[in-house]
Amino acid sequence: MARVAPFEEEVWGTSVFSRLARTQYKALAIMRWRLLTNRMRSVQGAFELGARGITFMVYCTMGLGLAVGLGGGAFSIASRGRWEFLPIVFWAVFLVWQVIPIALASFQEQFDLSGLLRFPVNFGSFYLLHIVFGMVDVSALLGGICCVGIWLGITIARPELFLWAALALIIYAVFNVLLARAILSWIDRWLAQRRTREIVSAVFLLFMLSLQLLNPALRQNRNRVHARSSSAEYAEQQKVINEVQPWTRATGAVAIWLPPGLASEGLGERAEEKTPAALRSLGVLGLYVLAAGAVLAVRLKAEYRGENLGEAPARKKVTQRENKWLLDGSGPIAAVMEKELRTVPRSMPLLFAMGGPLLTVLIIGTVLRNATNPSGHQFVLAFPLCVAYSLLGFTQMIYNNLGAEGTGIQLLFLSPTPIRTVLLAKNLLHALLFCVVGAIAGVFAIWRLGVPDGAIGAATAAWLLFALPTNIAAGNILSLIMPYRVNLGRMSRQRGSQASALLSMLIQVCVVAVGAGVFLLCNHFEKLWLAAPVFIVLSGVMVFVWIRILRNADGMANQHRENLIAILAKTE
Repeated sequence: MARVAPFEEEVWGTSVFSRLARTQYKALAIMRWRLLTNRMRSVQGAFELGARGITFMVYCTMGLGLAVGLGGGAFSIASRGRWEFLPIVFWAVFLVWQVIPIALASFQEQFDLSGLLRFPVNFGSFYLLHIVFGMVDVSALLGGICCVGIWLGITIARPELFLWAALALIIYAVFNVLLARAILSWIDRWLAQRRTREIVSAVFLLFMLSLQLLNPALRQNRNRVHARSSSAEYAEQQKVINEVQPWTRATGAVAIWLPPGLASEGLGERAEEKTPAALRSLGVLGLYVLAAGAVLAVRLKAEYRGENLGEAPARKKVTQRENKWLLDGSGPIAAVMEKELRTVPRSMPLLFAMGGPLLTVLIIGTVLRNATNPSGHQFVLAFPLCVAYSLLGFTQMIYNNLGAEGTGIQLLFLSPTPIRTVLLAKNLLHALLFCVVGAIAGVFAIWRLGVPDGAIGAATAAWLLFALPTNIAAGNILSLIMPYRVNLGRMSRQRGSQASALLSMLIQVCVVAVGAGVFLLCNHFEKLWLAAPVFIVLSGVMVFVWIRILRNADGMANQHRENLIAILAKTE
């Protein structure tokens, strides 16, 4: 038996492209293909594939738009020889590549490769598969299309840079792929434990709030400048330029040694026939690639060796807190609500989804405050839009309210508690949380926009009474017929469902469109006070629909029981 492992290594090999590794890659590809074909046998699977196709086309359209803009900018820079402006284009690609994965981490589907560790996969193959699957993310799709657009722009303007631009952009793209995977991997590591999650959340909130402090200062400075005469304004501008120039030069000196600056510098130096300097820039960029790959390898190595951080608190803490809760728990509704209240604070994706729109409300409020119509009045939908935006954070929570149950879905079917009671408890808690978040959004909107007119405030509250039961009713249906499992401890590697996401966004767009239509129509006839009664009538209709759906929830759940258990109880 002692010779079995060495014999297998001699026959199969242990390298990334050994015979064993190639066989594993082939098996994984066959498995993914069979999963795709098997899904096509059901109506839900076919609809899911169609939703993925639509999503893919949407992202491709976005990528093409960005590629045209960046390619045009690269063409203009290359044709005029203004290479000092090329880093702006590369920084734009960097932001697209690194910001989008974090923004869409809890919404897009990602294949979790940790399940492969149950099989004899060597670390090199595990690492390579992470990179390969990272190249099919939304960020890689958009970033790759942008790189192709830049390459075409530079090539058309300067055909002699054909191969050099391709080399620089390929190295730059590899760096972004590795860095994006490393960032998501380390975010998962930091958010796996409550203490580090609280630290990261606090730092993120402080950073976003600090950005808001810049707006009043900039606005005050702009108003001060406009109030002066032209000569005073010119003198003030020159003073500002003289003060900012040292900082600009220092920033440029540092930025030139960062990956976007190195990639653009390598192209600019090669265009000026400075090949040794260009090779030096691309060589330093290659060091950044190795550094990003090493950071990712450190994280994956720990996961490969079996690191699996959990959320279970210490035994002593459980004993101290087991009786300290506000809810009685004597009935099934209170028990489910208590369980959900214990779950939400431990889930970073849910906290990020609820808190992110609140910070965006501050930005939207600032933009809409400065946007006035020709008569000088504020946009009539400014306050309602700010409050309505806070509802977007509850998309995953409302439209997939069973996704966090996991294997516990089997206990729900075995327990004497009806599924409609479980859904009712979840709906009540989600409505309560939304009221809290909506109230905070309203306070932020009032802070940025001022106190709204009484008719607008009443109509906004009435619209929320219409929007909330509409989303909850539709969410109950999608939760039963299009569920997907949610990993509450990770921002990335969520399985997701493009079909459910597409339908949920379509429903929310329709709800917002109905609200905007009623607002604008009543405002057009100068009867804005009529909007609140209209929304109250619509809310009554949707409450009736929600109750009817709850009554039929048990029948729908039993009809889709096998699908619910198969999807939610599936091991990762």
